Amino acid sequence: MKARFSDRVARWLVLRLLARTHGGELTIVEGSERLRFGDCASGHAVRAVIEVHSPRFYRSLLRGSVGLCESYMDHCWDCQDLVALTRFAALNVRPLDNARRVLAPVTIPFQRWLRWLARNTPRRARKRVAAHYDLGNELFSLFLDPTMMYSCAVFDSPEATLQEASLAKLERVCSKLDLGPTDHVLEIGSGWGGFAVYAAEHYGCRVTTTTISREQHAYATARVCAAGLQDRVTVLLEDYRDLRGSYDKLVSIEMIEAVGWQYLGTYFRRCSELLRADGAMLLQAIVIDDRAYHVEKASKSFINTYIFPGGCLPSMQVISRTLARVTDLHNVHKEDITPHYAETLVHWRERFLAAAERLHELGYDERFRRLWELYLSYCEGGFRERRIENVQLLLAKPGYLRPTKPGDLIPSYPAAAPLIPSETLSLSASSTK
Repeated sequence: MKARFSDRVARWLVLRLLARTHGGELTIVEGSERLRFGDCASGHAVRAVIEVHSPRFYRSLLRGSVGLCESYMDHCWDCQDLVALTRFAALNVRPLDNARRVLAPVTIPFQRWLRWLARNTPRRARKRVAAHYDLGNELFSLFLDPTMMYSCAVFDSPEATLQEASLAKLERVCSKLDLGPTDHVLEIGSGWGGFAVYAAEHYGCRVTTTTISREQHAYATARVCAAGLQDRVTVLLEDYRDLRGSYDKLVSIEMIEAVGWQYLGTYFRRCSELLRADGAMLLQAIVIDDRAYHVEKASKSFINTYIFPGGCLPSMQVISRTLARVTDLHNVHKEDITPHYAETLVHWRERFLAAAERLHELGYDERFRRLWELYLSYCEGGFRERRIENVQLLLAKPGYLRPTKPGDLIPSYPAAAPLIPSETLSLSASSTK
């Protein structure tokens, strides 16, 4: 295909920008020509190769991650290691962040205005949640483990299976909250009922869990019935803003990302109001670097366009400030489990790719499968280079009594340090094709 003038200009601009990269190495293949950028001598042994099939690739790339995603779905380019490509981008994104901060006084007000018009009102939130979580329960069952936990697992040993790691994470959540039979727990964001069933079965507590996904609600309700836990678990189809009552403990596992930056205050205020004076909340959240939050929150990305419409990752700083401004909750414990998310995503991606034939039979075409392969790889690369992180926070009301066993802040559990060496993780990520 002959390149148009706009494609040639775009190529010139992109190659000039790539000439300034320094972390890792990127090779662009155009027929018999190979162009190399970056510098592996910098200490970042991340190598990615892009094979360009269409001159439209460069013009698309100037539109950021949305253009990158759309051109990948359209087969304008291929890459054998999408994780390495994302890591290369993450290693070189800081100068772009700096440039965006310089332009922020001009661009951000307009972007915020547009995003405010499209904010997550209750009606819009239901529609956006359905766009992802109502894609079909069988789709998710093909790459999640039997717990159906769609959040970071915790690998307490390199040999742990995905299911064992998911159960370890659930045990961690329950242990941190010191759950017991007298507790009534509220879960905001049911998923497919994994936490609610586990907590009721293993700790004897009552659980009220809510989701605004009809597919998840139906699945979780059936799961509770199959486990014979109808007397201890109630599954609601309600927005968190409409919840009423008073609870001993509250759990929210990777739901805050769907709240939207305009509603973070509403979300935390509602969580605080729903807790008793001596209650506690376990929040598991994907967070973005504080320095990138303000330029990312109002921007358009392929993740908040094609994967999680209207989504926004909070930063630790904005969480802390919002808690102080609108609640009486205080943070009594924080655990960083970021390395475990990279490993979780390796498992999800391997299972997703292995299910290609079944996905095709279910009607998920190649364009959809390429989109999701890019999504899973993109997230893994972001966690590996800590562009994004995953944390568990224990937030407590003023009357909360900490565990009193000797030396305990939280009941004891295995440390969630990176138990798998980073070199091993890198090798496993590059061998999943």
